[in-house]
Amino acid sequence: MNKNVADEPGEDLVARAKADRASRRNPFSRFALFIRQVINELKKVVTPTRKELVNYFFVVLIFVLIMMALVTFLDWIFGLAVVWTFGQPK
Repeated sequence: MNKNVADEPGEDLVARAKADRASRRNPFSRFALFIRQVINELKKVVTPTRKELVNYFFVVLIFVLIMMALVTFLDWIFGLAVVWTFGQPK
């Protein structure tokens, strides 16, 4: 059975990278290689659908609201502890 995993680099890509590294290219060709690799990686990006995007938005919004409530509660508790420890400022 052929194992095809998108995150693992192909053998040809690894071989080309090793050959490129061994050939000591000049800075301009190394930069061009970098740009080509970036463009190839950007071609793999999948944009979410509208439904997925709305779902992600609400998940993040709920998480942020929960974290805000947690930080507010801890701030209130620590404030009470400081007032109890040191008393009211005069």
